Amino acid sequence: MELASVTRHLSWTSFRESRPERLVLLTTQATVPFDDFAFNADDILLLGQESAGVPHHIHQNSGARIVIPMAPTARSLNVALAAAMVLGEALRQTGGFPVLKTKSDQ
Repeated sequence: MELASVTRHLSWTSFRESRPERLVLLTTQATVPFDDFAFNADDILLLGQESAGVPHHIHQNSGARIVIPMAPTARSLNVALAAAMVLGEALRQTGGFPVLKTKSDQ
C-alpha cells in the first residue's frame, strides 16, 4: 500500500506553479500558536532546516506563519517532532485521520 507520493520539483517557482494551495510556514519568528490556527484540508505545511530555517523570500510568500509555543529559555524542537505535532493538529481539525475499525465493526 502506498502511504505517500513524492514529487521533486526543479525549482521553488515550479513547485509554486504546480501547488497553488496555501503555504503554512512553521517558524520561530511567528506569533500565532499552531493550536490557535485554523487549518484547511488542502494546506501545505512547510518547515525549514533545523539549522537555518527557510530563506527570507519564502517567509514573505507563505500564506500563514505559525509557531509552537516554547518556554522562554528553550531554543527549538527537532524538526521531525515539530512537524508531527503540527500535522497532528491539522489532521484533527480537518478530519484527516483515518477511521479505525474496531473488532465490533469487523
